Amino acid sequence: MRALAPLLALALSCTAALAQDSIAIKVDTSQPGPKIDRHIFGQFAEHLGTQIYGGIWVGPKSKIPNSRGIRKDVVAALKALHVPDVRWPGGCYADQYHWRDGVGKKRNARVNASWGNVLDPNTFGTHEFMDFVDQIGSEAYVSLNVGSGTVKEAADWVEYMTATTPTALARERAANGHKAPFKVQFVGLGNESWDCGGLMTPAFYTDQMKLYGRFVNNYNAAVPMQKIAVGPGDSGTDWTEAVMDTWKKRHGWSFDINGMSLHSYTVFGGWPPHMAATGFGGQDYANVLGETLKMEPLIRSQSAVMDKYDPEKKIALVVDEWGGWYAPMPGSNPAFLQQQNSMRDAVLAALNLDIFMRHADRVRMANIAQMVNVLQAMIFTDGPKLVLTPTYHVFRMYVPFQDSTFLPVAYDAGTYVEAGVTLPRVDVVAAKTKDGKIVVALTNIDPGRPVDLSVSLPGATAATARGQTLAAPKVDSVNSFAAPNAVAPKPVTARVTDGALTVTLAPASVTVLTLGG
Repeated sequence: MRALAPLLALALSCTAALAQDSIAIKVDTSQPGPKIDRHIFGQFAEHLGTQIYGGIWVGPKSKIPNSRGIRKDVVAALKALHVPDVRWPGGCYADQYHWRDGVGKKRNARVNASWGNVLDPNTFGTHEFMDFVDQIGSEAYVSLNVGSGTVKEAADWVEYMTATTPTALARERAANGHKAPFKVQFVGLGNESWDCGGLMTPAFYTDQMKLYGRFVNNYNAAVPMQKIAVGPGDSGTDWTEAVMDTWKKRHGWSFDINGMSLHSYTVFGGWPPHMAATGFGGQDYANVLGETLKMEPLIRSQSAVMDKYDPEKKIALVVDEWGGWYAPMPGSNPAFLQQQNSMRDAVLAALNLDIFMRHADRVRMANIAQMVNVLQAMIFTDGPKLVLTPTYHVFRMYVPFQDSTFLPVAYDAGTYVEAGVTLPRVDVVAAKTKDGKIVVALTNIDPGRPVDLSVSLPGATAATARGQTLAAPKVDSVNSFAAPNAVAPKPVTARVTDGALTVTLAPASVTVLTLGG
């Protein structure tokens, strides 16, 4: 019997390994949850590095194909993402931006003191931004200058943009080439007022919030405008308490807000960001993804405070800065925040989007940082060249989730362990699309093993399940101008039998499937 013991132990071990490599998932189609607002998939374009000048704006005289100075290749790529909104002009830059510098025939060049003390010619201003948003089929999210500006300056800017009657500012807008009012769907009442926006205390900021909330008004009744207050940038709740308490105690129509921001970057090991964006191994992969998963308890704790004052969830939690932040790209200006974008970042993006969707009752808007050439960008440009990043591909694969209805899922995620870091092995979300189909996103976090998934959908009928999967040879694989398709999605068809689909996920991969009849 002792001779058989090792064989028996080996057999049991193999059986356990096989069981661990198969995960059963149940999608509850009978209990639909909240709407997944398309604005969860928003973008962020700050005057930072080469994002605006070179990345979006090249000027009408450029040899790079453009429409009124805006790159045609960037517009085409972003249109495919169905970008719901673009936050501009910052970021930290917003609190030094004075809108009059960027309107009219004569623009006032200014030093960008937030990002490298470089000269900003202000050739990309209000009209150019609104044109850009219109070209990509998106909506405008304008950050107001609360730090170095005034209430009057902000009020004048919004009147300039939205006035429908021929006020002096509306006539000035018309003289500058746009007679019709602009559509301003969102305004931010400052940015990171607890730090680069003025090092304010919660009490000082809420006094400012009341003034900007009251006197900055939208005059285009056909396009309602939502006001988003500055929220916290860490796990503390004092700031959230102050904002929500001030909102709760407002009187009559004195002022109102529609959202409160939350900023949370994935920065492992503390500031300044120092992790490598490329050339990393398994431990760094696990450390970064473990850090990004802290977004879930952060949202949960901030939402709990908001629920005390706003149980009806009138105020949205707006995660308008998020993403991976690493050491600057070697040889780049460190103030330009340029970094590569790997398969790890694709997984990171999927995990965060999944978290936002799981909390869609409160999280109704989010903006990844950032759009072009900066931080966790969608797109890299270099002169006339353009390359799409792994993060771009995740956002494109997730388009079916926009304005869908969340469906609860139940499963045992299993575990993936690396150098003492324990993570869930898989992450799954499901929804019913606007046209009534079921869409499922499946992320295999484990970079070392594929996993077989069986997804049951009681109450739903489906004959096919088709979509795309994004995987790469290594977790630090990237797209470059020399190899633009090293990380690119591939079509995938899952087997559907007796109302359940089965699919095998590659290691460190993101898969999105839509079930059809």
